Amino acid sequence: MDSLHLIDRLEELVAEGRRMPIGAGVVVDRRRLLDMVDQMRAALPNEIREAEDILRRRDEILQRADEEAKIKLRRGQEQVDDILANESIVKAAQARADMLVREAEARGDHMLLDTENTARSRLAEAEKLANQQMDEADHYATEMLRRLDEQLQAFAKNVRTALDSLETRPVTADAG
Repeated sequence: MDSLHLIDRLEELVAEGRRMPIGAGVVVDRRRLLDMVDQMRAALPNEIREAEDILRRRDEILQRADEEAKIKLRRGQEQVDDILANESIVKAAQARADMLVREAEARGDHMLLDTENTARSRLAEAEKLANQQMDEADHYATEMLRRLDEQLQAFAKNVRTALDSLETRPVTADAG
C-alpha cells in the first residue's frame, strides 16, 4: 500500500473523529495526530525527492554517456575516413573506433547499474522510514484510545455511583 495513501487515511480518521459531548475534545487527540501526519509528510517527500533526483541524474548520466559515445564514434569515423587513403592503418583505426565504442558502452552500463542500485537503496530506505513512522503512529493512536477508554470508564462509574446514590436516598416529606 502506498505510504502517502496511509498518511491520508490516518488524517481522514482524525478529521472524522467524534467530538466529546463536553468540551472540544475528540476520541483521538487531533493536534498530536495531525502534527504527526505533518511530520510524516515532511519526512517522506525528502526521501522521495532524493530518489527522483537519483533517477533524473541517472537519465542525465545515460544521456551524457550516449552523447560521449556518439562523439567518440563520430571522431573515430572521421579518423577512419581520413586514414582510408592509407590502407595500412585502416585496420588499426577500425579497432580503435570499436574499442572507444565498447569503452563508452561499458562506462554507460556501469553508470546505469550504479544509479539504479542507489535509487533502489534510497527507495527501500524511504519505505522503511514510512513503515516505521506508520507503526509509531499506530502505537501512539492505540495508547491515546486506551487512555480515553479508561477515562470514559471512570466517568461512567462516577455517573453510575451518583445515580445510585440519588435513587437510594430516602425521600423526605415536607413538614408543613
